[in-house]
Amino acid sequence: MNTPRRPSPLGATAPVDTRAFEAVAIGASAGGIDALNVLLPALPASFGLAVLIVSHVPADSPSRLAETLGYRCALPVVEPDAGEPLLPGRVHLAPPGYHMLIDDDRTVALSIDSTVRYSRPSIDVLFESAAHVYRERLLGILLSGANDDGAHGLEVIRAMGGLAWVQDPQTAVSATMPRAAIARGAVDEVLSPTLMARRLAGLPPHTRTMT
Repeated sequence: MNTPRRPSPLGATAPVDTRAFEAVAIGASAGGIDALNVLLPALPASFGLAVLIVSHVPADSPSRLAETLGYRCALPVVEPDAGEPLLPGRVHLAPPGYHMLIDDDRTVALSIDSTVRYSRPSIDVLFESAAHVYRERLLGILLSGANDDGAHGLEVIRAMGGLAWVQDPQTAVSATMPRAAIARGAVDEVLSPTLMARRLAGLPPHTRTMT
């Protein structure tokens, strides 16, 4: 099992992956909104990656999460419709009650298939589909949560050449989700939300060559 890199409590410099990315996929559950409220405000308006988020929210009532996150984020935060293109510099939030997947043409697919790990939307579903599309150009981030959704998806991201970060369990409201990923060896780095935000904001975007 690979041992994830963990920076010192003071945020000492760790080896940094300098590749360019197309997208970042983020999974959050119990307590994850607190971490998202650290990550998203750190992103500049010039941020050049597509941001994809699954957060476990109840499906039986309207969600104002996109509005809440967008209030402090310089990027537009949207709940995309099926077939909508995934755009750089935009935050795409899975609608309540729908799995969010990524098609090969980098558009959104929405599904009402059965729950995965008791969740719909499922973090694993997003991570796995995004990994097969973006491959080594994908960063996966798993935040605070109370079950193990996302741990397998991070394994797939790494298997396809992508990079995997998890929130330091010591900083998580609910540490079950990040600990599940760490236990599976599905992690490249374990970071606090503050350090994660700093690193995320500085990631270089990958520019695709259209043919």
